[in-house]
Amino acid sequence: MRCPSSRSLLVRPLVHAAALAAFVWAGTPAALAQPMPTAAGSPVAASTALPPAVEAALARAKVPRESVTFFVADAEGRQPPRLAWRAQEPVNPASVMKLVTTYAALDLLGPAYTWSTPVYADGAVVDGTLQGNLYLRGQGDPTMVVERLWLLLRRVQALGIRRIAGDVVVDRSAFDAGVESDPAAFDGEPLRPYNASPDAFLVNFRSVTLDFTPEAGGRFAVVSAEPPLAGVSFPARVPLGTGECGDWRTALQADFADPTQPRFAGTLPAACGARSWPVAWPDPQRFGLRAIGGLWQQMGGQIDGQLRLGAVPTTARLLFEAASPPLAQVVRDINKYSNNVMTQQLFLTLGLTQRQRGSFDAARAAVRQWWTSRVGGSEPAPVMVNGAGLSREDRLTAAGLARMLQVAWRSPVMPELIASLPVMGVDGTLRNRPATTSAHLKTGSLRDVAAIAGYVDGAGGRRWVVVGIANDPVAGAARPAFDALVEWVARGTP
Repeated sequence: MRCPSSRSLLVRPLVHAAALAAFVWAGTPAALAQPMPTAAGSPVAASTALPPAVEAALARAKVPRESVTFFVADAEGRQPPRLAWRAQEPVNPASVMKLVTTYAALDLLGPAYTWSTPVYADGAVVDGTLQGNLYLRGQGDPTMVVERLWLLLRRVQALGIRRIAGDVVVDRSAFDAGVESDPAAFDGEPLRPYNASPDAFLVNFRSVTLDFTPEAGGRFAVVSAEPPLAGVSFPARVPLGTGECGDWRTALQADFADPTQPRFAGTLPAACGARSWPVAWPDPQRFGLRAIGGLWQQMGGQIDGQLRLGAVPTTARLLFEAASPPLAQVVRDINKYSNNVMTQQLFLTLGLTQRQRGSFDAARAAVRQWWTSRVGGSEPAPVMVNGAGLSREDRLTAAGLARMLQVAWRSPVMPELIASLPVMGVDGTLRNRPATTSAHLKTGSLRDVAAIAGYVDGAGGRRWVVVGIANDPVAGAARPAFDALVEWVARGTP
């Protein structure tokens, strides 16, 4: 079989969460500009006026000044803030919240931290047949994409196992059942990969990529799925239609009511050419099992028993443990491409490692304690729902986030955190923004939220912490104002 690239899967469209919908900000405007504490805690006078270029960009976008919050200060935290605009107002930061989760994880777990997926068996291997069950225990690995699952199964086959006489059992008990959420609850888009829930045994972000490739005859497109899913029958072809490409997903008229037999009642416009559609699988609890079964069969293996969920018995013997890439690489994939479910996996891992429970409550408690000890009690801890910013209830202040970034600047894990951030005009979620200066910034985007936060290189080699957040029905229109803010910081213009 073709063994897909894990890197290509990590950065495929199913990782993006920039086009979310239906957030309504319930915040109350506060005073325009406020005194901010220095690193030592004494009050200082911050700028009481927005930079002219930022003011003009907001006016052009028709985004009220009362809908934005800004904070600019030197990264060392030893000088008064350069700008503090409504910086103590709690606002929704969208995916900028991922900065809190990823820095906390780097600080608490270390950049070299890895997840382990143990594999067990409870029978002897005789003539290529495992006379018993094969067990896989999920422990929260956010990187088990198709290639890594394929490699895990190849290790099983390398032990001489081609046939499994018993069952294949996946243990997902490391995370509480309560981490599962309704994928349609946030915005009514249950098939969007950004709405996938975390899973102790997360495979390929619980998403399948459907590929549609037109045949030479020009009448049909061949349908293929990655990963292959045991027990799922996809249509072999879909007819090609006329007209412009447009909303081709709607034109397909997909029906996933029966997850074992997806159907396409429509057509793929011929003008589209080859297309790929990442889909969050509608039967997520069994997705990992189906992927194991599909890959094992594709690799020439046989399973006589069932694919089922269950616990690893204490009598099972350990075959090996599959290790994930290091945390430093994981946070790059999270922050560069704003992967929601990977962030939730990491957030729950903080609960599991710091509070011995894989729940959102435990994760929130762990981050609150870390924030108080590391960032300090002068800035209130963020209100976090799932650690990814994919929530209407999340809140933090620009001042608090900036303070955290200043602490991170002086941290031993500063290189890993900065390397994880998109580079303006170069890569990740900032690849299409103006490359007029050197800036490493995390972005955030919901329908009514736009945000940036990170580090900007200024004149004379000085490094600045920059936070900009808009909570408004037309928040997306504030992005040119964010670009103007970054330019103002980099140029040192008055």
